[in-house]
Amino acid sequence: MRRSTTISVLLLALFSVCPSRAQEGLPRVLRGVGFDQRLDQQVPLDAVFRDETGRSVRLGDYFGDKPVILVLAYYQCPRLCTEVLNGLVRALLDVPFDVGLEFNVVTVSFDARDTPSLAAAKKKTYLERYGRRGAAEGWPFLTGQEDSIRALTEAVGFRYVYDPKLDQFAHASGIMVLTPRGKLARYFYDIRYSPLDVRLGLVESSANRIGSPVDQVLLYCFHYDPSEGKYGPVVMSFVRLGGAATVLTLGTFLGIMWRRERRKGKAATTVT
Repeated sequence: MRRSTTISVLLLALFSVCPSRAQEGLPRVLRGVGFDQRLDQQVPLDAVFRDETGRSVRLGDYFGDKPVILVLAYYQCPRLCTEVLNGLVRALLDVPFDVGLEFNVVTVSFDARDTPSLAAAKKKTYLERYGRRGAAEGWPFLTGQEDSIRALTEAVGFRYVYDPKLDQFAHASGIMVLTPRGKLARYFYDIRYSPLDVRLGLVESSANRIGSPVDQVLLYCFHYDPSEGKYGPVVMSFVRLGGAATVLTLGTFLGIMWRRERRKGKAATTVT
């Protein structure tokens, strides 16, 4: 059973300027966590998993004639994996293509302890939220053994760390779009995905076109420590950063308004 004494929070790390400097500011447990963009990398289509019914399947069973959105999410994650799936559904509801018809979505747990029954419960939840007919066949929720999980996560560059003290995984958020042949075409980070970007990513990958690397804006799952009554140091850094950004934005807005009023005053004086 998962421990319930910690509260998950979302941490934002910006990697667009200097990835190494951003990594230095993270807690130790998060320094091995992230996404390496491995565009045009082939995923292991022969890797064996189990679907939500317990049936043995190959990853390649969901490739061949249509692009695939790949989601890595463990089914007992206290927060972030759920937010990733929620964000994906919100985006897909505004995409004119249908899961199972024009593309597939494959969700794979990276926790080897997850079971098909957990996968089935997750699938039921998200198929109900998606609400379009025909999605059941095109959106499997898979579980697997450690060797298959590692083969897939290493191929896509998904790095995560298990924290035995909390009995949880530290991981980043994002989804990937793959070509019908199983090659990585696009990465989308965060928990909010633009329907337009997802649509264009599917169109590109359906023609086996590979996109370009993008700046990484990663969300991490981290924890509040009730024994110390505080968040980890990286949380406070981002709280301070958020406060500074707010002050800067407000100051910029006031400066613009002041200049605008000053110009109006000068114009009125000239007319008089």
